[in-house]
Amino acid sequence: MEWRGRRQSQNIEDRRGSRAARGGGIGVVGLLVVLAVGYFFGVDVTPLIENGGQVTTSEPADLTAADQERAEFVAVTLADTEEVWADVFRQQLNASYAPPVLVLFKGATASACGGADMSTGPFYCPVDRKVYLDTDFFVLMERQLGAGGDFAQAYVVAHEVGHHVQNLLGILNETARLRQRMSPADSNAVSVMVELQADCLAGIWARKASEKFGTIDRADVEEAMNAARQIGDDTLQRNAGRRPMPDSFTHGTSAQRADWLLRGMKTGQIDACDTFSGNL
Repeated sequence: MEWRGRRQSQNIEDRRGSRAARGGGIGVVGLLVVLAVGYFFGVDVTPLIENGGQVTTSEPADLTAADQERAEFVAVTLADTEEVWADVFRQQLNASYAPPVLVLFKGATASACGGADMSTGPFYCPVDRKVYLDTDFFVLMERQLGAGGDFAQAYVVAHEVGHHVQNLLGILNETARLRQRMSPADSNAVSVMVELQADCLAGIWARKASEKFGTIDRADVEEAMNAARQIGDDTLQRNAGRRPMPDSFTHGTSAQRADWLLRGMKTGQIDACDTFSGNL
């Protein structure tokens, strides 16, 4: 993926050098909101609960040259998503696209959806409309998950931006409302639909970015497909020495994730990303 020397997004909030800070208590109502967001969107809120509503942000971090390069890469990728989704919203929805802010952190930080650290992985918070990413996750992807390469990392960013697109379209609010009345197994099934749709939306970005910028080749696509396969629920559970339990899946199988990513790439159409029709 050709990215060096290209436009970087200004919608980056870099907290990697921030000093530890302790926020005020969020109160009973705020705590209930945080708990709800954590349950419905799969965000780890234990730091908030354990600290009684107090959130500790990351210590000052010594940034390496590799850290800086990853930040530049993320900023270029985010810039590409901004241009692509602005085009797609205008052409397919006759609407304007409002991009998210992407928060870079190292170690731990606070979000409107609770604590963020390496255990949460990259995630999108619909409350503050921000993507949270510790770029050390890219190292974990390559060394522990076998999903290396620039475009595999770009897929992670594009997937989280896909959740932002879902939020703008009202999909996250609707699915959260539905999940309140469901059993854990059914709620997990809806979560799978949400995640697979985000994969499909990431595929739309990949296709449009290739057409618009000419910076993506066949090897890049294979990197993204491999990443999708490596982070399927069945593969992760199997690699952890567990028997895959479909009722516990929240993101979809490896085959499903790769299939929906490819569907987005092939069609480039939001309408083609309807994971809720039952044809997973």
